[in-house]
Amino acid sequence: MGEKLSAGAGQPGAEAAVLARARAGDDDAFDQLVAPLRRELHAHCYRMLGSTHDADDALQDALLRAWRGLAGFAGRSSLRSWLYTVATRVCLDAVAARGRRALPVDLGPASDRAVVGDLPLSEVAWLGPYPDQGLAGGPARPDARLEQREAVELAFVAALQHLPGNQRAALLLVEVLGFSVTEIAAMMKTSTTAVSSALARARRIVADRADPTSQQRTLRKLGDTRLRKIVSGYAAALENADADALVALLTEDVTWSMPPLPRWYHGVDAVADFVRQVPMSRCGQWRHLPVQANGQPAVAGYRRTADDASYLPWSINVFTLRDDRIAEITSFIDHRYALFARFDLPASLPVPGQDRATAGQ
Repeated sequence: MGEKLSAGAGQPGAEAAVLARARAGDDDAFDQLVAPLRRELHAHCYRMLGSTHDADDALQDALLRAWRGLAGFAGRSSLRSWLYTVATRVCLDAVAARGRRALPVDLGPASDRAVVGDLPLSEVAWLGPYPDQGLAGGPARPDARLEQREAVELAFVAALQHLPGNQRAALLLVEVLGFSVTEIAAMMKTSTTAVSSALARARRIVADRADPTSQQRTLRKLGDTRLRKIVSGYAAALENADADALVALLTEDVTWSMPPLPRWYHGVDAVADFVRQVPMSRCGQWRHLPVQANGQPAVAGYRRTADDASYLPWSINVFTLRDDRIAEITSFIDHRYALFARFDLPASLPVPGQDRATAGQ
């Protein structure tokens, strides 16, 4: 663990001076040390826990522990490594206390036909989406195997949820953050043999559950123009209640799930039946805004019923693509605006022409 003391805040001499002030109780100095690392630490907590809310809590707890324990930081490793140690231990405690987060596909088989009136399961801890604006750019260290966007893709984060906490931590610290097995053993207070074993098991499980082709590779191959056409085509199809146009965008083995609703659909026929009977016939009118979630294309869906004066938040819809088709739609339902706020989205959208009509009265 022979890294230089570095918080990403400037020259080593200046960093040491800031660290000295922080150790003396200067909370502004501590904030200065931590600020360059907040986004990557938060993303690490999300990968471990599968929830932005849990990541918020874990990061807050980790920074509080770090602030209280800063006097004991000896500087034998980098400040970054030490903060990751603290954050990882907080996350391991949370995993042990709360278990794993799930998607509807984890709960049971797909439905062959549309289920009208499906009710949310509040007792399930659901996996949540992650806004791309919270991500740092590129690998956290040169020897990391996965880039930051690739490491928050839904399939990868969902696969992580099937790992015990120690395996989850070992995989992330090596593949995403570029720490060595020796460093991780020190972080987790275990042996290098135990870390290597946990890492090998984690790699096997994730390889079985996650798509070997990352969405980042698919998106680069697809290109921005075709990607915009797919996303806008999805939005237009729902807004125009054109089921055939939507089906034309899908793979034959497409899946559609809507946490916290437990039902999910597999195959273009089942998805088409759901689309015609639920969002296009029972949910009212739609408008959409493009967003980026989990390193993948997405749209925020706003719904308007006969009782609504405007379009109100309904779901963050994250797309998994294969070639130039949508292979998976995960619609995170959020009619209470909690997720929409995380994506810096408006709380409502006006009805087109409504403002002009009001102004002319």
